[in-house]
Amino acid sequence: MSSLQPLMTLLGQAERERDGLAVDCQRATVTQQTAVVQADQLLTYRREYEQRWAHQFRTDGRMELVNCYRGFMERLTQAVEQQRRVAAHAHTELEQARLSLRDSEIRVASVRKLIERRVADVRVAVDRREQKAADEFASRAAWNQRGADGLAGTL
Repeated sequence: MSSLQPLMTLLGQAERERDGLAVDCQRATVTQQTAVVQADQLLTYRREYEQRWAHQFRTDGRMELVNCYRGFMERLTQAVEQQRRVAAHAHTELEQARLSLRDSEIRVASVRKLIERRVADVRVAVDRREQKAADEFASRAAWNQRGADGLAGTL
């Protein structure tokens, strides 16, 4: 089975690569989920902030308050948009990690299938050799038997 050793080495390497990609995929999943949660939290905060200040403006609509509110809302909107971009990027990275993991799993399965085929080929070859040896043994035994029968008939 030493002919399988290079394939077993290849399988080990492919499995290690797959396992590393699985870890990367898990990290990408956590990163993507965290980015989405943060984007949602910022959006929720912005809505709550708008609602609080809408009430405040009904009672006190001084211009300096309005300007302060607008400035903060612009920065908050920029933060929301930036976090959405981060979440979109994290989603892209996650999809890439999933594709890499899938490709790696296919490689592992392919190497395993190749090993199974090689093992089956070796079994067939061994079975054929054993059958050939058994046939030769039976043939010799029959030949020897005929020879012994021929000698017994001449005596």
